Amino acid sequence: MKRWVKILIGVIALVAICLVFAGNYFYNYAVVPSEKDFLSGDTPGTNKKKTESEESKWFTDENNRTRWELESMDGLKLSAIYLPGESGTNKTALLAHGYMGTAETMATYAKMYHDLGYNVLVPDARGHGKSQGDYIGFGWPERKDYLQWIDRVLSENGEDQIITLFGISMGGATVMMTSGEDLPKNVKAIVEDCGYSSVTGELSYQLKELFGLPSFPLIPVTSAVTKIRAGYFFGEADALKQLKKNTTPMLFIHGDADTFVPYSMLDEVYNATDAKKEKYVVKGAEHAKAFETDPEKYKEVVKGFLDEYVK
Repeated sequence: MKRWVKILIGVIALVAICLVFAGNYFYNYAVVPSEKDFLSGDTPGTNKKKTESEESKWFTDENNRTRWELESMDGLKLSAIYLPGESGTNKTALLAHGYMGTAETMATYAKMYHDLGYNVLVPDARGHGKSQGDYIGFGWPERKDYLQWIDRVLSENGEDQIITLFGISMGGATVMMTSGEDLPKNVKAIVEDCGYSSVTGELSYQLKELFGLPSFPLIPVTSAVTKIRAGYFFGEADALKQLKKNTTPMLFIHGDADTFVPYSMLDEVYNATDAKKEKYVVKGAEHAKAFETDPEKYKEVVKGFLDEYVK
């Protein structure tokens, strides 16, 4: 074998080893549940300084809630917090938390829906809180989990339940991905707050923002590692493709100062569905801070949307 061929093979082998190492590094950095330095201590959609708020005290009172569990289709034990509404309401809001959040971080939104007359169910996503799992699904495997939670609501509360889906950040992407599935007629409305258009798009954006690196070849390589270790490719987790199949009325919320899930993604997801839809842009709101920026207007917009479509 010629010397230059040996050198070429050696270089290719070295590059392949480096790419596999890099793919596993970024998998551990982004997909494995752990403390994330780039989140600056706050889960998207929460503010830890408000742990003693009225909403939090109500939410954490064990007299107000019970714990629900189910087994996912791939054998994981999943957990959720359930808070019944007042006077036996037949309306239930199913909430989805953000990246590295838990059900416990959703007190503000749970209280908002409860005050609107809903039962509230808040699952821990797989790999988060009390749910099993050693990876983050970014909303893709979770869409199937949410179909099971919907079935659980119907079995526990009755077939006459009227269901609303709500999610923030990764949870927003989760409910958008769920929207493209075969939902029961009980699901009347979906509200998403600052969800990303696709996992490939969001991770490519973050790779550039955090490391100044192009998406190729690291995103494809990390995607392949994710397929091996977690069972899905990044390209599968595409909210836009799911929204094209959606027929449920949807409210899209985004802050125009969002630089974590870029504001430009709002038009991408909004334009992807032909279902009845509304858009709410919160001026000056950073990522997952729309409610915090103008809570009264936020509640007013959500209430108005639900009054229109949840009947």
